[in-house]
Amino acid sequence: MVSVDADKCIGCGACAATCPDGFEMGDDGKARVKNDTAACVEEAISACPVEAISK
Repeated sequence: MVSVDADKCIGCGACAATCPDGFEMGDDGKARVKNDTAACVEEAISACPVEAISK
């Protein structure tokens, strides 16, 4: 299961830009998981500059 630590998330959008099938930006400006089985999830985890995404 993939999750985003909202306390660490800075809302940069790197995950959603890298993996729009897997992540979206919420109304609060924080990233949210849309689909944790998307093929690009690993790439998005690596793209997060603050390591807020875990698997």
